[in-house]
Amino acid sequence: MSDPPRLRSRNGGRSLTDEAYAQLEELIVTLQLRPGVAVSEASLSERLGIGRTPIREALQRLAREHLVAVLPQRGNLISEIDIKKQLRLLETRREVERLIVRCAARRAMPEERDEFSQLAVTLNRAADRNDPKSFMRADKRFNDLCLQAARNEFAAGAIGLMHGLSRRFWYLNYRQAANLPETARLHANTARAIAAGDEAGAAKALDSLLDNIEAFTRATFSTDF
Repeated sequence: MSDPPRLRSRNGGRSLTDEAYAQLEELIVTLQLRPGVAVSEASLSERLGIGRTPIREALQRLAREHLVAVLPQRGNLISEIDIKKQLRLLETRREVERLIVRCAARRAMPEERDEFSQLAVTLNRAADRNDPKSFMRADKRFNDLCLQAARNEFAAGAIGLMHGLSRRFWYLNYRQAANLPETARLHANTARAIAAGDEAGAAKALDSLLDNIEAFTRATFSTDF
């Protein structure tokens, strides 16, 4: 009997494919799997304790997000970081994400607004503690909740290809060029505006956040593209 791709995890929550994706995405974004490193389904399966079919499906999803390059007959490579690609990504991200936060502010359910409020607290706590891993996890949940609350599958499909690359680039360079507390607080401001149902405020807060991210990105290199 084949390994069912949507076999549920032991805790009865997300599928094993989703679990494999979440763990691999964090390993890549936090540079525990370094750019340019070759990885195999077998080694990742052993490392995570998850079967090879969910690992394969997770790698395919990560390839669509440009975090992994799947090379026929050669295996899988963690993708290199490309500064030109990051700047093109930010151009697109600003327009799509502005739509997403406005939709989230308009359409979020009461329980989602409560979670946005709690995320604002968590992000401010990460800022106070200057804690990159807590920030990264809260940022990931903030991104996912924005997509859930926006209820626009087309915008979700577009932005889903960008978040992992953005988070990895930030994690690689934040010690040299970023102000983590400021970045975390700008995220918190956006979360609070969404929680309050303030569409214009959410868009304005997002613009401030992306201005910060673009300035940080440009501060990591000296060549004018």
